[in-house]
Amino acid sequence: MPKFLRIGVHQSNVSGYTSKAWWIRRVGSTVFLKWGAVEVHGVDDGRKVYWTVPPREKTVRCRSAQAAQDYERSAIARRRSHRYVPLAGSIAIKRRPANRGTELEQVLATILVVDIVRSTEKAARLGAARWTQVMKHYYAAARKELKTSRGKEVVTTGDGLLATFEAPASAIQCAAAIRDSVRTLGLEIRAGLHVGEYEASGPDVIGLAFHIGTRVAAKARPSEILASRPVKDQMARSEFLFEDRGVHQLRGVPKRWRLYRVDR
Repeated sequence: MPKFLRIGVHQSNVSGYTSKAWWIRRVGSTVFLKWGAVEVHGVDDGRKVYWTVPPREKTVRCRSAQAAQDYERSAIARRRSHRYVPLAGSIAIKRRPANRGTELEQVLATILVVDIVRSTEKAARLGAARWTQVMKHYYAAARKELKTSRGKEVVTTGDGLLATFEAPASAIQCAAAIRDSVRTLGLEIRAGLHVGEYEASGPDVIGLAFHIGTRVAAKARPSEILASRPVKDQMARSEFLFEDRGVHQLRGVPKRWRLYRVDR
């Protein structure tokens, strides 16, 4: 199964740098791909490569085995022109314990992902200085609602926010409160919710559940709070209404997911 590592200038004989890797495998008429950020330790034939977070994945189903083979050859040819080189060894997941002796803990939580609708357009219209001020107020408002709902901030992503909650109801209430509070700033958000497990070690968290939450948010319309099926299943008896939004393929996530619009 071909694996490729992106090599920058003078990096083939350097250890301890961050790069990108790309993996492809063909089985009959189906092509499987993985890609993402990696850390490289060691040099030349002795180097070891680790995914820094779980890689993104994609499955391509072709009409025939020949079509899959053509797809594979074309994809490999394109990567070679982008300074990707074949990688002989395996790519493992990089574990990052916060403190020596600290073990990874499996955690089940509700994941909330929020981002601003058309943020690039708004930033261009307002200018850098004004947009910086708006973002400060935006994060202040979001963190106030997080504190009220007892949510835990995991990371901010430019114009986005990822947080975890012990219960889906708290996450829904927080998403709605953030949506309402930032309207006074002239901002509109979309939000995605998912219930799943992830691994935690101190401040470090990893897991596919975060990727699913992000992809659910990407499917949401402006001002919409969108939830995956596991969220709805945990809210069978609640005051919230779940409107079926159909089955969706979430980019880079295995299988198809049924999503629901959440209303109070």
